[in-house]
Amino acid sequence: MSEIIKEILKELPPDKISDAGFEGANIVLYTKDKEFFLNNEGVIKRVVDSIKKRVELRPDPAITVDMEQAEKSIREIIPAEAGVDQVIFDPQRSQVVIEAEKPGLAIGKQGSLLRDIRAQTLWVPLIRRKPAIRSKIIENIRSVLYQNSDYRRKFLDRTGHRIYDGWVREKKNEWIRVSYLGSGRQVGRSCMLLQTPESRVLLDCGINVASMDKAYPYLEAPEFDIKQLDAVILSHAHMDHCGFIPYLYKYGYEGPVYCTPPTRDLAALMLLDYVKIARGDGKEPIFTSEEIREMVKHTITLDFEEVTDITPDIRITFYNSGHVLGSAMTHLHIGNGLHNLIYTGDQKYGRTQLLDPAVTSFPRLETLMIEGTYGGKDNNLASREESERDFGQVMSQAIERGGKVLVPVLGVGRAQEVMLIVENLIRTGQIPKIPVFVDGLIWDITAIHTAYPEYLNAQVRKQIFHKDENPFLSDTFKRVGSQKERLEIIEETGSCVILATSGMLVGGPSVEYLKHLADNKRNLLLFVSYQGEGSLGRRIQRGEREFQMGVPGRLDMLKVNLEIHTIEGFSGHSSRPELMNFIQHCDPKPKKILINHGEASRCLDFASSAHKKFRIETLAPRNLEAVRIR
Repeated sequence: MSEIIKEILKELPPDKISDAGFEGANIVLYTKDKEFFLNNEGVIKRVVDSIKKRVELRPDPAITVDMEQAEKSIREIIPAEAGVDQVIFDPQRSQVVIEAEKPGLAIGKQGSLLRDIRAQTLWVPLIRRKPAIRSKIIENIRSVLYQNSDYRRKFLDRTGHRIYDGWVREKKNEWIRVSYLGSGRQVGRSCMLLQTPESRVLLDCGINVASMDKAYPYLEAPEFDIKQLDAVILSHAHMDHCGFIPYLYKYGYEGPVYCTPPTRDLAALMLLDYVKIARGDGKEPIFTSEEIREMVKHTITLDFEEVTDITPDIRITFYNSGHVLGSAMTHLHIGNGLHNLIYTGDQKYGRTQLLDPAVTSFPRLETLMIEGTYGGKDNNLASREESERDFGQVMSQAIERGGKVLVPVLGVGRAQEVMLIVENLIRTGQIPKIPVFVDGLIWDITAIHTAYPEYLNAQVRKQIFHKDENPFLSDTFKRVGSQKERLEIIEETGSCVILATSGMLVGGPSVEYLKHLADNKRNLLLFVSYQGEGSLGRRIQRGEREFQMGVPGRLDMLKVNLEIHTIEGFSGHSSRPELMNFIQHCDPKPKKILINHGEASRCLDFASSAHKKFRIETLAPRNLEAVRIR
């Protein structure tokens, strides 16, 4: 493989290629020959068929049309009905991103308009759907990538050399093992180190937002060496999975993070908010926006079912996990058929308002690493229908008595799920039309949802494609943008619903609302998210009603007198029956199951039950345990 580019060039006409390099596992060729770029008569396809790797031919930047003239041509070629918005150039890679309200019209019949753009501008056009709600974070991420285009090109080429240049470690054995640096018999700080004969890869690297006593992964473990780390695979954008990744860059990591495009955008937003909240609480964050920027610069995004090599002996494929937007289960093909592993991350094997259920069919499978959040024998969550009915009833009762409803939500996933449910309850007349205030990160995260409708289920996707039907654009929702607006809601607004982060009441506007609403018995605190051990939300669920709030020297007593209600059926995690059904339907069946991301009793109970039912070896490792899986 180390000579792969030389071998490719041998198959091509002489003097046609001006430059060649890697973009991760992909091979990119540049040409100054306009005719060869526009029509290479199937030469590139024959090369791809021969080497079974993705090869892309692009025009050399030296021959592309001036950007101003190219944009003018693009806007003339694409009909006005397509609604072209932004046109963004990436000069280092000869690519242009074109945002359009109607991508199909921008592409043309069988790609005819794309061919016209290529011929007239010598740029490679990439059509993207214009988000229904403008997303500043997506624009900022694009800005970071384009401002660092030259660095990105070198980084991606370096990553490709790591994949193709051969082994850097002596192949002394064929064992594979997983070390649990976090999430072993606990929820939070997901972080597993996968070691193969050649590779060192982290599966997630998060923090425990509910308890600062055990907040960070055990990166001081003897087997972890940041200088030896080849890659990080990020399953999704919740802080207990992504929250420690920027810290790696702070201490010298320069390798890639692999995730889906929505996960990259959502994670960047969540991490920036984490820094903002820490500083707002008078604490020094463990990393800064600069390290988050480094993470973005080093992220390689993959769509579902897109196969790519990440090291000489690991190939990965992402599959929908059904948990939140862009959340992925990772299939790892290790060695030349040596072992096949699925890491589910957080998953939902059941249809939700937003997403399709987790995938269960894989090419090969020997070891399954699965979450156990609701793996206990009593974790039989109510059905979605029952949960939505319960939700509407308790909300109606609070509204009838003139109360306000505070719903602390996880910004990613749960917030959008609840928005769809509330919008439907109001539209169908099941509850009165009252204002629904959206606070914290929710609006920005919802904007990202509208930018990636292809990751949502068919019903929501269809609604987003039609402005008049888009539930997220309903006039029911009112965005809250300042402390002044919060106080107006609390003091001057009558009955209303407030959706606010954080979902566990560990910071953010949800805690601010609780301070003001807690003493009034007419109000309702409605939990719809998992409450982590040690969080304020978990303590309230357990019956505590008095809390000291504030900072040392300025502590106030908070008395909780409002109604409290919990609905677990909206969870983005699989219930116990769903977890068992997932294993039952896995094709092929795993030979070993490792359970993480659950409280100790639930992980152990799930492991015991799965072993008895499926006659498969099951383990629920503790943190700092290493498990040989081959």
